[in-house]
Amino acid sequence: METNFADALNHGCICRTLDPHNLQQQLESDPGLTGLAQSIAQTRPNLFSSTVVFLSSGTFDAIVATVAAIERVMALPAYQSTALARAPAIAQHEFGPAGVYMGYDFHVTAEGPQLIEINTNAGGALLNAVLARAQKACCESMSQAIAAYTPLEAFEKIFFDMFKAEWRAQRGDQPLRSIVIVDEDPQAQYLAPEFELYRHMFLQRGLSASIADPRALEWRDGNLWHDKTVVDMVYNRLTDFYFAEPAHQALREAYLAGAVVVTPHPRAHALMADKRNLVTLSDDELLASWGVSASDRHLLTSAVPPTQLVTPQRADALWAQRRQLFFKPVGGYGAKAVYRGDKLTRRVWDEILAGEFIAQTLVPPGQRMVVVDGVQTDLKFDVRAYTYAGQVQLLAARTYQGQTTNFRTPGGGFSPVVVVPKLGEISSLFSSIDSTAHVC
Repeated sequence: METNFADALNHGCICRTLDPHNLQQQLESDPGLTGLAQSIAQTRPNLFSSTVVFLSSGTFDAIVATVAAIERVMALPAYQSTALARAPAIAQHEFGPAGVYMGYDFHVTAEGPQLIEINTNAGGALLNAVLARAQKACCESMSQAIAAYTPLEAFEKIFFDMFKAEWRAQRGDQPLRSIVIVDEDPQAQYLAPEFELYRHMFLQRGLSASIADPRALEWRDGNLWHDKTVVDMVYNRLTDFYFAEPAHQALREAYLAGAVVVTPHPRAHALMADKRNLVTLSDDELLASWGVSASDRHLLTSAVPPTQLVTPQRADALWAQRRQLFFKPVGGYGAKAVYRGDKLTRRVWDEILAGEFIAQTLVPPGQRMVVVDGVQTDLKFDVRAYTYAGQVQLLAARTYQGQTTNFRTPGGGFSPVVVVPKLGEISSLFSSIDSTAHVC
């Protein structure tokens, strides 16, 4: 019933919960961030949805349990040997940090959450923390529901403590003095506003903090430098996961020398975000041979869609089954070069066969009803669990139209996730329903 009630809210509760004035206050909490809200509204009008997405408490519990089970499997020597055997040499280095902001992306179905992919350097966590605090309660208990798994005011502390934990894992009790947020042409990135939020979060806690293109970094005298500052830590947002590009040479050398703490790092990507790992996680026979418990295998069988590697030997069978499959490049990110099988042409199929792709059983996304320009519209949504060391820190949804999440859909964008209370508490939620706004 909880799942059905959450689904009913997603289809019937069309009230707008985002408070634009509160959002501005949250985004511009520091004088140095003045104008950020207006800039986002002008340049990224579909970054934030004005509505929330509802999730049953059972689905939430299943997501938490699935993440924990996956991370237990990933800690096994046999799993790590398999994942690292296909990764470049830089991924073999182990310096201690786990990697910040793992992103576990799920589609929500009647049978439970289905894992679509895992990402390192998953963007949007701090933006979503701000967004969650900027909601007004169309239902009296909504604020408590959003905060059911993490108090809203605690997000920045939780996130900063995560970076400190990464530092201590490699440097122990040495003082952390400087951090640089690194991405290719950072000001041109769609999530560039989040970089500013992170910079101010670090500055407010006494660190030297800056945002840099990797070309602005210099490796000399045994240190990584940005301008005239020795860099202690790099918050890595690059999608060159193994620092292979010539422009990333300084960062690569500093990382290999252990001269800078980098998070997330190449090893984390190889162990967690390479799409071929989904093949492993959906192979029950292989997991059983590694001694994975029956309970964890049951969780993974329920939550990880069957996935296989695209090979010439499987080409005919995969083409015949393509309408039930989704194809993704093994090293892909941000929904680039992904294809629904029912949309494939022979030309694209030949490109897939020539590259390195996985074929994942197609799982339709959930749907969320919104109102755009006075018209009710069904949008698709997925749910991202931001995690650290196997613990879920924050849930957020992305609402969209089209084949994949895109931040180009009017009425779509990031949405806070409201966890619907358990069965015995649902009556109190009904008591706060506003009859002027459909269900909610």
